[in-house]
Amino acid sequence: MQNTKRALAALLTAGAILLTGCGSGNARQTNRHRIVCSVFPEYDWTRQILGTHADDFELCYLLESGADPHSFQPSVEDMMKVANCNLFLYIGGESDEWTADAIAEAVNPDMQTVALLDVLGGETVTEEVKEGMQAEDEAEEAEDGEEAPEYDEHVWLSLRRAKTVCAEITEKLCQIDSANAADYRANLTAYTQKLDALDQDFQALTDSASQKTLLFGDRFPFRYFTEDYGLDYYAAFVGCSAETEAGFETVVFLANKLDELGLDTVYTIESSDGSLARTIIENTKDKNQQIAVLNSIQSVTAQQVADGTTYLSLMQQNYDVLNAHLK
Repeated sequence: MQNTKRALAALLTAGAILLTGCGSGNARQTNRHRIVCSVFPEYDWTRQILGTHADDFELCYLLESGADPHSFQPSVEDMMKVANCNLFLYIGGESDEWTADAIAEAVNPDMQTVALLDVLGGETVTEEVKEGMQAEDEAEEAEDGEEAPEYDEHVWLSLRRAKTVCAEITEKLCQIDSANAADYRANLTAYTQKLDALDQDFQALTDSASQKTLLFGDRFPFRYFTEDYGLDYYAAFVGCSAETEAGFETVVFLANKLDELGLDTVYTIESSDGSLARTIIENTKDKNQQIAVLNSIQSVTAQQVADGTTYLSLMQQNYDVLNAHLK
């Protein structure tokens, strides 16, 4: 184990010399501060707060291939990027436990970090196993033999929690680049107003809806979102589930819920092929429900970023979908 750690440390130290940029779209120069973000919301929030100063930083988005953060395996190059950065933003949950090794081997002694779950503290919740959900094959246990709590990592789907994280990012940027602190705080104020405006739109939409239950034929990463707006839900799997096949009992339960509640829509997330949603619909009485896609904002690609995709544009897209389907 010690030999492995020494080898990793040597690689990371070499990376301090060899690694001069991150991502194909960034200019290669070594005198800029480096910021590494694991998931897209962190990356885009940082871009918005940096504003016109973004080109003064090397800003790296690790999952730019569109990889699911729950299954992402960092390369040695990814670990080097983290170990050599000035600011590292990550989730801080079970899906990115690998970050502990990269942070422990940091070459930069002044590296700052922002872990979403740590920043939010008491505002985080554990994953909820609702009635009818497909059971996980194995439950991870803590060292004392008791089942370890699994925190729902999808905090970015709460516009209200996004504001808290953006404020923390701003403070870190002000520490790294104090000369432009006033600009970063002004950008935060402007961006917070946009988050608030969309939050108010969602609140008005859900307040006026007569039906306040969402049914997902998929994983359910929207617990923070439904909590914000007083919505109920049913789903095939928890948000971080590794399961892909739903059993007969789960399918029938969800189909019966559609009939019982008079729901006309089955929701999926953007990575779904829709097969489970269709199977659920086929088991309802009328078999005429629609399928609608909500974006979990966890697998955004570099091409989408280049095409202008932002955190707010994807949340607006979710608003538009709900506005069309939530009655």
